[in-house]
Amino acid sequence: MSQTHILVIEDDPVVREVLLETLTLEGYTVSVAPNGTEGLQMAKSMPVHIVVTDLQLPDIDGISIIDRLARLDAKIIPIMVTGFGTIETAVRAMKSGAYDFITKPFEPETVVVVVRKAVEMYRLRQENHLLRKAVREQYRLEQLVGTSEPIRQVLDFVQKVADSDSTVMIQGESGTGKELVARMLHFNSTRKDRPLVPVNCGAIPENLLESELFGHEKGAFTGATHTRMGRFEMANGGTIFLDEIGEMSLPLQVKLLRVLQERSFERVGGNRTIQVDVRIVAATNQDLETLVEEKRFRQDLFYRLNVIPIVIPPLRERRSDIPLLFDHFLTRFNQTKHTQISGIDPDALCLLSNYEWPGNIRELENMVERMVVLKKHGVIETADLPEKISRRQVAPELKEQFIRFTEDGIHLTREVEQYENNLIIEALRKANGVTTKAAQLLHLNRTTLVEKLKRRGVDPRTHIQQSLPL
Repeated sequence: MSQTHILVIEDDPVVREVLLETLTLEGYTVSVAPNGTEGLQMAKSMPVHIVVTDLQLPDIDGISIIDRLARLDAKIIPIMVTGFGTIETAVRAMKSGAYDFITKPFEPETVVVVVRKAVEMYRLRQENHLLRKAVREQYRLEQLVGTSEPIRQVLDFVQKVADSDSTVMIQGESGTGKELVARMLHFNSTRKDRPLVPVNCGAIPENLLESELFGHEKGAFTGATHTRMGRFEMANGGTIFLDEIGEMSLPLQVKLLRVLQERSFERVGGNRTIQVDVRIVAATNQDLETLVEEKRFRQDLFYRLNVIPIVIPPLRERRSDIPLLFDHFLTRFNQTKHTQISGIDPDALCLLSNYEWPGNIRELENMVERMVVLKKHGVIETADLPEKISRRQVAPELKEQFIRFTEDGIHLTREVEQYENNLIIEALRKANGVTTKAAQLLHLNRTTLVEKLKRRGVDPRTHIQQSLPL
């Protein structure tokens, strides 16, 4: 924070002079006003960080001043000075929004200590504000990199539902960006200034997950030496992100269902019902419908969670986005690693675009970071790629598609979508229109294939011999 500006509002000229001299000697910029009217006018006309105001003023009382300062600039930290050092006065001051209070007569050292704490509080609030702003900037909708039709549909869905309180189920393979979408949903909603609390249901042992979600009372089990707040309580007013929801045990699914229905629960070992206001966003890399059929996931819970489904496509289904994602990660790592990689050779990019990316975007991101660190400057070439990618041969017809352009160029998205259509047609033909079998042939979740067919308005039983519309 730059030079701290303190405004002193005090009608007693002796006290006013003592405060001015004491705070100036501490290195602060200090302005003084003899009454509330002039003090408020000064606060409007110049940046003020801390206000030290007397409770009893000839025109406006200190509590009214604090109230008006809060409306003028909520970041200003007020300190109350009063000659009536009673508990009642202290309570009134704190309830009005004062950070602290000082009673007359006071020692200059007391003023210095209180003001130092207030300045530190202002600094922390400012840092918190800047961090929140940075986080919101990081999770702007534009950060979902890509122009392919599948990712544009995801972005459109996020835009439509972000400001809703409806439960969202995000489905996609590992590494596709499910947590990024969850954070975008939160930081583009009205809950953005409240907590976002993530829980990885697959990473926490089953016997601890209930306590992690709902908290526990002291003595609830061996080792419970104190009462602990659960993740749902932490997320009150905000969003809870339940990642890998398919890993949750059936008994715990019953308890989660109650929270979804009633927005209430009891801590482990407790009997007090706790009400919470949370938005629930869940994610899974499993086919929950299959788990329901196998009796490993409750059907009623599935329907409660699947209010708004968002299916994130794997990277191999949005190959036209690979150059954009590569540039995005290259720019970021050039900045953070202080390197100077200027781009990628066309043959190397062709190999990247032809690779299957089982680890999806996370795999691409890690690979770009590794190449940037090792290469440091110049152009990424085929020899710089990991061996599992560089040793592959690009099919001649695919390579030609990358390098054959008419004078007007080609529409990359349309070409990729047409190629995808052809693959879906062939898979449906081989599977005789059975979507589960076709999804297996394409290494897709069945729900992902069904979503693709729905977007194209296709009935697999009657259209498998026809071209799929774009």
